[in-house]
Amino acid sequence: MAIMITDECINCGACEPECPNNAIYEGGVQWRVSDGNTVKGGYTLSDGTVVAADAANAPVSDDFYYIVPDKCTECVGFHEEPQCAAVCPVDCCVADPDRRESEQVLLGRKASLHL
Repeated sequence: MAIMITDECINCGACEPECPNNAIYEGGVQWRVSDGNTVKGGYTLSDGTVVAADAANAPVSDDFYYIVPDKCTECVGFHEEPQCAAVCPVDCCVADPDRRESEQVLLGRKASLHL
């Protein structure tokens, strides 16, 4: 499953630089699939939608830091545990109960983001 940031977030920003997939953004900031990786051209999101890797997408949250689920791999293939959760001072980086994903799916996402 992907990690999500709850509304208990204090906007400290400790999580953002820890993400190996550049999947964490400050509230209100648009995100791109291509941010922090080598993806070019079209990219298929988990719902089947194809987006341009360099296209700006609407923020997931306007109020606090957020994680783009289609870029989150729970740090699988990079670290033993999600680094955002490890550094969060208020424990608001938690597993998203609506996005249960296997290690195989997470490794596949890692491979597609880091060509």
